[in-house]
Order: sequence, then C-alpha cells, then structure tokens
Amino acid sequence: MESRSENGNGRLTTSDWLFRVVPAFDSLRSYSWHSFRLDFFAGLTVAAVAVPQAMAYASIPGLPVEYGLYTAIIMTAIGALFDSSRQLINGPTNAICIALASAIAYLPVDDHEQRLQAAILMAFLVGVFQTCITLFRLGDLTRFISNSVIVGFTLGAAILLALGQLRSFLGLPMGGASDDHFLVRFVLTMSRLDLVNIRALGIGAATILLALAFRQLGKRLRSQLPDFLMVVALMAGVVWFFGWDRGNVRVSVIGDMGDIPAGLPSFDLPRFDWSMTRQIISSSLAIAVLGLLEAIAMAKSIASRTGQKLDMNQQCLSEGLANLIGSFFQCMPGSGSLTRSAINVHAGAVSQWSGVFSAVAVALIVIVFAPLAKFIPRSCLAGLLLLSAYRLVDRKQLLYHLRSTPFDKKIVLATAFAAFAINIEFCILVGVFLSVVLYITRAARLHLTELTMTADRVIRERGPDDPRCDRILLYSLEGELFFGSGPDLEKHFDSIANQAGPVTRVIVLRLKRVRNPDAVCLELIERFIVKMRDRGIHVILCGVRDDFAATMRVCGLEAQLGKEYLFVEHEGATSSTLDAVRFAYGLLKGDYCVNCPRRNEERHVLYYMI
Repeated sequence: MESRSENGNGRLTTSDWLFRVVPAFDSLRSYSWHSFRLDFFAGLTVAAVAVPQAMAYASIPGLPVEYGLYTAIIMTAIGALFDSSRQLINGPTNAICIALASAIAYLPVDDHEQRLQAAILMAFLVGVFQTCITLFRLGDLTRFISNSVIVGFTLGAAILLALGQLRSFLGLPMGGASDDHFLVRFVLTMSRLDLVNIRALGIGAATILLALAFRQLGKRLRSQLPDFLMVVALMAGVVWFFGWDRGNVRVSVIGDMGDIPAGLPSFDLPRFDWSMTRQIISSSLAIAVLGLLEAIAMAKSIASRTGQKLDMNQQCLSEGLANLIGSFFQCMPGSGSLTRSAINVHAGAVSQWSGVFSAVAVALIVIVFAPLAKFIPRSCLAGLLLLSAYRLVDRKQLLYHLRSTPFDKKIVLATAFAAFAINIEFCILVGVFLSVVLYITRAARLHLTELTMTADRVIRERGPDDPRCDRILLYSLEGELFFGSGPDLEKHFDSIANQAGPVTRVIVLRLKRVRNPDAVCLELIERFIVKMRDRGIHVILCGVRDDFAATMRVCGLEAQLGKEYLFVEHEGATSSTLDAVRFAYGLLKGDYCVNCPRRNEERHVLYYMI
C-alpha cells in the first residue's frame, strides 16, 4: 500500500488523497483482526439500540418510522466513512428531531407527504450549509470553544440521558403533554411511581447487573466481550420465552411503535419547492449550526477520553456529506448521536468502521430480522443507556474543572444546567456564549505598572518605599487594547493625569506588552496626548512593536504624537525603553528632581530591568 504523502513531483498520490479525504480508509493502515472484532461487535450493539431509537425519533416530527431507519442506515454509514472521530455515530438524534418538528410545525399534522418532503428538503439544505462551512474552513472556529463547555456538555448530556431513560427503566407511562418542557414531563412521570412495571424494572436491573458481570468476565479472560450485545440478546430471549411481546404486556415492556417495515431506502431526488424552501431555510441554517456544535461537542468529549487528535474541518465535512447524501435517500436531518456514540465507545469500538458495521446491521435487521427485533424490551435499552450515562462522565476531569478556577466552574455548571433545564443543543450555545462573555471580561483588563529609576540607575517596577520622580513619570501598560478594555484604559489615563503635578515635564508610557489595538483605544491614546500637551507635558511612547507603529502611522496618531516621541522596539537593537528615558532626561535640560541619581553626575549610564 502506498504510504508516502507525495510522489516525486510533489503531488499527492491517489491512495494518500483517498486516505486524507476518507479517514475510515486511513484507519485500515494499522487495522487488525482484533480491531475488526471490536468494531464488529460494537457496531452490532449500536445497531440494537439504533433500530428502536430511529423509529421513536422519526415519530417526533410526525414522520413514518421507516424514515428514521433510513437515516440510521445512510447517515450513519456516510458519516462514519468521513468522520475525523473514530467513535462518533451519526444519524437521527433527539435534539435535531425536536428542532425539525418545530421547523415543520406550520404544516398540517395529517399531511404526512408534505411533512416528509419538508424533512428531506431540510436535510438537503442542512447538508449544503454544513458543507459550505467546511469549504470556508469555519470549522477551525470551534477551537475557541472552551474545554469547560465540553465538560459541562458531557455532564449535562449524561444527566439528561439518565433522566430521560428512567421512565422506560421503570416502565412508567408518559406524564404530561408532548409539548411540555422535559422537566415538567419528568416530574409528572415520576409522580406516578405507584404504576411502576415490575417486569420492566426487573429487565432493566438485570440488564445493568449482567452488563457489569460480562465486563468483569471479559477483564478476567483478558478479552473484550460484546457485553451490551449479549445482554440485549438475552433480554430479548426472556421476552420471547415468557410471551411478553403480546397484548398489554407488549405495550408496557416493549413499547408500541409499530412493526419494522422490511425494505431499504432507494435513490430519490429531494423535491425542490421554492415556497417550502423560504419557510424552512432559516430553520435549516439553525439546525446546521446546532448539529455541528452537537457533533463536535460529542467528538471532543470522546477524544478527551481516547486521546485522539481531531480535524474539525473534516468533522464538519462528514456532517455535511451525511446530511447532503442522506437527502437523496429519503433521510431526515441528523447529527452526532449522544446515546449511540456513548454505547459505541463503551462497547469497545476502535475505528470508524464500527459505524459502518452498525449501518449494515440496521439494514440487515430491517430486511431479515424485522420480526425478531420486536422482542427487544425498552427497559433493557434504558438500562444500557443509564450505564452509558454513568460512564460518559470523566469524574476526574470534572472535579479538576470545578476546582481549578471560577471561570471554568461557571461555564461547566451553566452548560450542564442548560442541557436539561433548557435543551441539549441550546446548552452548547449557552456555554459558548458564556465562554466568550467571561473571556472578553478577562481580556478587557489592562494592567498599569509604575516604573522608577533607582539610585543604581536601574529601571524597574516602583516599590512602595521608592521615592517618586516628580519630573518624569514612567509607566508600563499590559493587556489587549480593544474596545472592551476602553474603560480600563481611560481609568488608567485619569490616574496618570492625577499623578502628574505642576513640575511634571515628561510621561513615558511603555507599550511593549499591549496587543491588538483598535480605533477605540487609539482614540483614547490620542486624547491623552492632547490633554497632557495642553498642560505642557510631553508624552513619549516606547516599546512599540512594528505592527502597532504601522497602525499609528496609518491612523495619524504618529503625526499627532510627533515622530521623535515614538520609540519602536526592534529585535536585536538597544532597548527602546532606555532610549526613551534618555530622551526624556534630555527634555529636562538638567532640571532633575531632588532624588534623581543623575543629579550632579556626569555619568549617564542607564540599566534596565523589569
């Protein structure tokens, strides 16, 4: 197999180009039978959960259940091939289906054909938007999402996942209306604990105990057993043996989602309708962005546990292609799945091929095993998901973020709370927004340090016992000079102005540690220069970097200051701060203060230490 990245002409070979575009093929470089076995059983386990989930998710926006299965086949396979993350599973998700239901709510509930065409068209538009985000390489912007957001998202998602599965675990009927808030429905459901189904509770508890036992057995045998799959098969056998798949018992133990239709999706172009497009295009953009955030958050959460390095643009591409190609096979919009990805990780998946195996397994279930899949009890799946929710949270990393800084603690808790108090996709936006707000607040802080020249002619930070020169004031400014730091800069200038007395002749302002000046702060600097000049005080700027000097030149600040009062810091040259101080002493023309070490001395050597 070709392993070089370039041929003799400096161009990518066909195989390396394919490996770069399709990461699943790249994983074959080091693939083994052991990897195949882990991915195979993980894929089967995910498929066992994907079938009932896909059917349930399709019913949220009022679509026929088979279209949820089509999405679990096509989107999962396409997403897995192009995913940067090795364990992320794409397909229909709870959050996206809820957003989809809201987007097509304007269509009549009984008009299934219209709602279906709107969902497929929305998948196409979502795919187009996500692909465009990739082409413009906007996926790199995700690096500005704090890791605390990911930790908070994971915690909130785990709580949401656990709370959402308790009803099925206990076999309780749904409380409240479908349009009620999740917490309202949860409280109303849990208020009816007298209706707990003993069969469902027994299956759920046995599922967790058996899954833990099989994992321990695997550790003793030093082999990765398909514990989740083995448990699902056993519990389905129990349902079949006791005949719990019939009558009222079926509804309480298995659920009533209808039979799984046998058949695979066929190629069919989305039906483009301009009127419908205008109605759903804004919602499609919102779902595209939220879908990317959801998938990337899950991928980062998984990567933090596995140590994998992610390519965010590749991850965006996989989401875009999965939705875009899926729309040509009658799929609804989807994203990275929280539950199935968690199960995939804990079932032992090591590469993207587990997602491909899962898609193939779902297809086989739809074609061949549709009559048998009806035996899978809801409480068994709920037990597996509760176990996955517990394992989803890295407790060591969570405690680290909660203890490290108030900044991280606030983001983690706010993001986690928003996940179950508001909704799962909005919690990421809350975390990102809070990260930006808190970061801007911290970045806007400017630090002003007063400097002094000691009796040994050393320039350093002024201590509380150091005498202050009343002729020359020396200051060092540090921080980001953007609009957010304007109030701090104005406050510091007022402090300097108040410190300047009647005999003050020069103010030296060192700007070596300021960055990214904008028009707001540049204008404040200009006003300060004019204000001090009106008082007969010279302002000298030193330590100015080349880019800052260029900006001052363009906006006219250099001309306002006077070129001889600007000292630019050049690498390898003498310190511009020392040059500025020498120039300042020259402006005094021998009028030194009583504490000046240069008074009555011919030697004018200066040393510099900050």
